[in-house]
Amino acid sequence: MEGDVEMAAVEEGAVVELDDMKKRLKEMEDEAAALREMQAKVEQEIGAVQDPAAAAANQTNREEVDARSVFVGNVDYSCTPEEVQQHFQSCGTVNRVTIRTNKYGQPKGYAYVEFLETEAVEQALLLNESELHGRQLKVSAKRTNVPGMKQFRPRRSNPQMGYRSRTPFMAAPYIFSPYGYGKIPRFRVPMRYSPYF
Repeated sequence: MEGDVEMAAVEEGAVVELDDMKKRLKEMEDEAAALREMQAKVEQEIGAVQDPAAAAANQTNREEVDARSVFVGNVDYSCTPEEVQQHFQSCGTVNRVTIRTNKYGQPKGYAYVEFLETEAVEQALLLNESELHGRQLKVSAKRTNVPGMKQFRPRRSNPQMGYRSRTPFMAAPYIFSPYGYGKIPRFRVPMRYSPYF
């Protein structure tokens, strides 16, 4: 009789453990299905980004925005976007002013001004060499960056580094000194005593 009681308890424990395993398996399957859905969404978004038609449309949109924008150089570091906007307000309606900053949040000294109309760019170019905060601004039309078309700039020679030729270094043949390594023939002149000679 005792053997039957123990066997029933073991079977009951196995059933409970089996139910727990089934629950965990169901949770893992649900999680895997959710991950598959998320991965499908991400792949759709990436596919939309890599779509050539969308990329071409994005490029034409960027070119259109750049045609309405100007580059402003030599901007004072304490200058705010509102002050730059007021300076260019006479040219036309300013849509956006972007003052570029470095990774620490400090201004780099230049800005981009985007207008609503393309005609405002010609008016803004007339403000070249005008003063803002006591600094002479350099205004030019904004150019459109084409990805992968970085201009080649050859390496400039540095006068402190010495001349560097393209030919490999050829060491001069070593000539053995007849006096031994590091020894130089000395021609002593009879003078005062010096312990260093």
